[in-house]
Amino acid sequence: MVDNEYSAKDIVVLSGTQGVRKRPAMYIGSTASPGFIHLLYEVLDNAVDEAIAGYAKNIIVTLTREDDVDVAEVSDDGRGIPIDVIPKVGKPALEVILTSLHSGAKFDNNVYKVSGGLHGVGLTVVNSLSEYTEVTVRKNGNTYRQRFSRGTVLTPLEQTGPSGELSGTAIKFKPDKEIFSAKSFDTIELTERIKDLSYLNPGLRIKLIDEREKPPKETEYYSKNGLTDFIAHIKGTRQEITKPIYVGKEIGSLKLEIVMQYVNSYTEDVLSFVNKIKTPQGGTHVTGFRGALTRAITTYSQKNGKKKNGISIEGDDTREGLIVIISLLMQNPEFEGQTKEKLGNNSIKSTVENTFYSEFSRYLEENPSEASKIMEKVYAAADARESARRARELARKKGLFEGAILPGKLADCTETDPSKCEIFIVEGESAAGSSKEARDRFYQAILPLRGKVLNVEKASEEKIFANAELHTMVTAFGTGIKESFNADGARYRKIILLTDADVDGSHIRTLLLTFLYRYMKPLIERGYIFIGQPPLYKASKGKDVKYAYSDQQLAEILKGFDGKGTVQRYKGLGEMNPEQLWETTMDPKNRVLKRITIGDAELANTMFTILMGLDVEQRRHFLEEHANEVKFLDV
Repeated sequence: MVDNEYSAKDIVVLSGTQGVRKRPAMYIGSTASPGFIHLLYEVLDNAVDEAIAGYAKNIIVTLTREDDVDVAEVSDDGRGIPIDVIPKVGKPALEVILTSLHSGAKFDNNVYKVSGGLHGVGLTVVNSLSEYTEVTVRKNGNTYRQRFSRGTVLTPLEQTGPSGELSGTAIKFKPDKEIFSAKSFDTIELTERIKDLSYLNPGLRIKLIDEREKPPKETEYYSKNGLTDFIAHIKGTRQEITKPIYVGKEIGSLKLEIVMQYVNSYTEDVLSFVNKIKTPQGGTHVTGFRGALTRAITTYSQKNGKKKNGISIEGDDTREGLIVIISLLMQNPEFEGQTKEKLGNNSIKSTVENTFYSEFSRYLEENPSEASKIMEKVYAAADARESARRARELARKKGLFEGAILPGKLADCTETDPSKCEIFIVEGESAAGSSKEARDRFYQAILPLRGKVLNVEKASEEKIFANAELHTMVTAFGTGIKESFNADGARYRKIILLTDADVDGSHIRTLLLTFLYRYMKPLIERGYIFIGQPPLYKASKGKDVKYAYSDQQLAEILKGFDGKGTVQRYKGLGEMNPEQLWETTMDPKNRVLKRITIGDAELANTMFTILMGLDVEQRRHFLEEHANEVKFLDV
């Protein structure tokens, strides 16, 4: 007999750390690669908070590997986590911080005036989701150490020896393979994060030691001039229109820094930070800046005579070709989620808007030569916008973007419910042929692209709207574009970029991501964009056939074959027959999909600017720095 009674005996009460392990995504976003590296960011952000407070000058991040899982250690020369006993609980402060949610020194503003860690869960989450965590504290002339595992105490706090005049904290942890599907830290993403922190904290030295490399690789990041160095790094060799414009202002406990520069480009680059933590989805501080920028330029334009042809200035016009970095230090920021991707404090919008409007308006009045360059750029953008609008209207009249007529090359699915539909964007006719035969026609659509799509970073909107491949994509998606864009109109809730596992495929994928990031960002924000991951190898021994998606997986398969298997390296989707393509890449039961986040798209956009831009020196440095990470190079 089924017991349908629902009573107190059915209620499960989990302790704080058990709850974290049961629902890790609530705290770190996911248990894939983004969540894996988020643990490292939690520890790193704590060390940076010591630097913001004025106590740490050096941070060392060390990466090692144990049993095929990456291990990280972050050490600083700050004050050191307190080790004295908290009378209320009768435990050392260090132990409480590592094992109790919502504990720490960041709930008031006595110890840290501002901080990135504000929920009091960071180190507890790291401990809860790690196979082990080891904390070493140098404080008061002594060295202390305590070890933890999966949210619990392994060893009591012990004094291990003198520390002399040294002080600080070192936290070493190994993410738990019982929790995470990922096993390694993304070196490129981590490097970008450390670079950002060095620019945001002038005078702070951050050293990255990668002992996974043979020999170990050591790189130090340091900036003397902070945000002005940062914007020069982002600009690269793009032709400048104005000099960098810096605004720094303290309003009570809030400190606002903005540096901006116009360059000869068609796009806007915005990097925003709150308490040194990147906010890739922006928030109220970015909204306030944009409002102030538009208002200041519009007001200046009206004061100095309107444009002769009568075209009014819009917000997008003021931001074309603009690079801007916004750094905000504030107490009690309200982020959307523990991953801190967007600032939500409503009062910040008006504070930033009023402050920047006042400072930037004064700059325009006091620097007429620079103001003239800005207005010329803005007017040119307004003209181009109007031309692009006419091009879009013409495109709509021809039925290129909207309407019931879908592109002829689209092999659509029969299902009409977008929540059940998915579309694969594939490269070339051979891949299209295999994927069309392999797919489930009921809910899977195929859209082949011919060659490499337009680089939207270097193209005007007129060229973008005249590009046949981009026309095809926009029409197939059903969303429209620019002012007619409507994410609710998306005909598919899974848009899967499926390119070959080679250099050309990576290039095409990056071009597509850049277009989506610049013109269809809401699709990324809603989680509709994915990258399909076809296998790199087919390994067989007799009738036993297995597929490998990485070198490590291939090694494990061959080990199971006693090293006697036959290996086929797939260079393109067209090399797989339809049955293989379905089984490995398109069947929801077996396939591997990576959901793209705003951070992924932003990083792809940054990498594309480096690798395909005009800055040869920047590209050479990047290739030298990451050459040993290349897995396959087709020649």
